[in-house]
Amino acid sequence: MSGAVDPTLPLPARRRNPRRRATRHGVVALALLGAVLLAAPLLPEGALSIDRAARALPPDPAHPIGTDMLGRDIAARTLAALAKSVQVGLLAAGASTLVAVVLGLAATFGRAADHVVGVLTELALGLPHFVLLIMIAFAMGGGTTGVVVAVALTHWPRLSRIMRHEAQGIATSDYVAISRALGRSRLWVARHHLAPHLVPQIIAGFIVIFPHAILHEAGLSFIGLGIEPHLPSIGVMMSESLREIMAGHWWVAAAPGLGLMLIALAFERFGEALRQLSGPPGATT
Repeated sequence: MSGAVDPTLPLPARRRNPRRRATRHGVVALALLGAVLLAAPLLPEGALSIDRAARALPPDPAHPIGTDMLGRDIAARTLAALAKSVQVGLLAAGASTLVAVVLGLAATFGRAADHVVGVLTELALGLPHFVLLIMIAFAMGGGTTGVVVAVALTHWPRLSRIMRHEAQGIATSDYVAISRALGRSRLWVARHHLAPHLVPQIIAGFIVIFPHAILHEAGLSFIGLGIEPHLPSIGVMMSESLREIMAGHWWVAAAPGLGLMLIALAFERFGEALRQLSGPPGATT
């Protein structure tokens, strides 16, 4: 299905065009990501420091989103926490995507390799997702490294299944058969024929994994197995806000929760639009 838009179509039909939708969602998602990553380093010195004279202040001109029970500015802390979540999410999603691509390509190295990759994928899909996340993070001792490893080792199966299917389809093409007949190794074929054709699926898969990565990072931090407590973290802020909400300090949870939701939702919609765009024609109608 071509991505071109027929100008004779009514406006609602034109708005449903997958290429237009992917571009729109991509601009929004990348704008949010860029704003967070660029603004966080510009926070003034001392913006995250404790100020006991400003404890639990509601939103005012000096503190647009209020302060927490230690007098820390919620706006500055939320921005720093989102930047940290984005960094962890990008690293974890990249590692998980790499695992999926390697296993997807490995499945083309013979029937035995395909069987092993298939069994590993189905086994990983059959395990309780968040329970596995907790177990891996706990085994790694928590912290940023534990979060990255846990997310990377639990988010690859669905993308690996897609990579495996696509790679096997390409491996049966005529030009791959010609390369094999000319004596090219399976590794050469994977590097020069399979991997380049999988780039659209790799990009779409990475963008789909990213929002799940930052949400699960927040979940692990919420239960104490995520980012170190002394670092700004959305999960830690949400955990600390439980006591403050009971005291009527609603603003403590509102900003971090909304910020995380906006970034996750923007990339979720962007990834879904890209997945429809790079999928079979029927998926984009």
